[in-house]
Amino acid sequence: MIVKPMIRNNICINCHPEGCMAYARGWIAQAKGLMPESGRAPGGAELPKLALVVGCSSGYGLASRIAAAFGCRAATVGVSFEKTPEKKAGTLGYYNNLAFETEAEKSGLVALTVNADAFSDEAKAKTAEAIREAARRAGIPAKVDLFVYSLASPVRVDPKTGVMHKSAIKPIGGAFSGRTLAMDGSFGHAEAQPASEDEIAATIKVMGGEDWELWHEALDREGLLAPDARALAYTYIGPEHSWPIYKNGTIGRAKEDLERACRAINAKSAASGNSARAWVSVQKALVTRASAVIPVIPLYVSCLFKAMKEKGLHEGCMEQIARLFRERLYAEGSADPASVPVDEAGRIRLDDWEMREDVQALTREKMEAACEGNVFEVTDVEGFRRDFMQAHGFEVEGVDYENAD
Repeated sequence: MIVKPMIRNNICINCHPEGCMAYARGWIAQAKGLMPESGRAPGGAELPKLALVVGCSSGYGLASRIAAAFGCRAATVGVSFEKTPEKKAGTLGYYNNLAFETEAEKSGLVALTVNADAFSDEAKAKTAEAIREAARRAGIPAKVDLFVYSLASPVRVDPKTGVMHKSAIKPIGGAFSGRTLAMDGSFGHAEAQPASEDEIAATIKVMGGEDWELWHEALDREGLLAPDARALAYTYIGPEHSWPIYKNGTIGRAKEDLERACRAINAKSAASGNSARAWVSVQKALVTRASAVIPVIPLYVSCLFKAMKEKGLHEGCMEQIARLFRERLYAEGSADPASVPVDEAGRIRLDDWEMREDVQALTREKMEAACEGNVFEVTDVEGFRRDFMQAHGFEVEGVDYENAD
């Protein structure tokens, strides 16, 4: 049947199977161009041989797995929770994973994917077996030397208590209101009421660092972490005008807990005497399923994209991760983890171009000037919309959307 996008309130509730796979293949081709051969500058850290990506099926997780596999020639194990196509189409992540696995096999790369709820103990046990099997197939030790935690879920069932926690994207301490932008170029007014203490705690449970720590503990307990393993989790900070709904809201509290977890992981590594190291990497604003519905963010991202494209600084998801690998994690001089460039809080900063003073000044100027009469000239709402559609497999070049086969 012919599949058309079904969008409700900036949320796309379906995907196009062939479009998703074509989009993922496009990222793979892009990675090969951005990370030729070695994938790093001479004199950097040893490239990963066995990478684990939890939350591997879209966004930064998918890009990280592609970079590890096609940029570093690593065997990879991915974990994501997807609906498989039976009576209805599968989730977009299912098709992204399928495209990745198909291309990896063509390139002689080992790639195993665990389809399970990553928050569960069962998923961690299945992943341990998948790591051993991937290592066996690749002829390498079963030691994960790159661990990327990029899980994005609105809910989490605590494996210890069985309680389901639901995250809430809300401000803390007071209501928030502001202009927002729909993908058709129309403006609206968005309001969000302050979160309760229970909602704050639940969001930290879902989006914080507890599960990242549990994954580290499980891998260490099974003897599957290399003594020099490098671990990553991703975060976002953004400009000050977005802080009431983001950095100072429930999401920000969860991200603070992610940084707490990072410090705890590093403290345990130091106590054990190995050279393993974990980082939180601050990424630039991109179009995601979450960012499309957070008040003020679509307007900000549309103006930011316009400003960064005008300055020749815009990066998509794959370009961001390729730069992270090339110029930070495995850059020249980074053989010692302490030499990986970080900020005063120990975070890797890939939002450096976004947060440049000139970029932010131009973005603010565009946000103030934007109205329905000039929105397509002042902002890049069309680019925002296109990225959103392509992430769900629509409007991808080379796909015949009128083919019902």
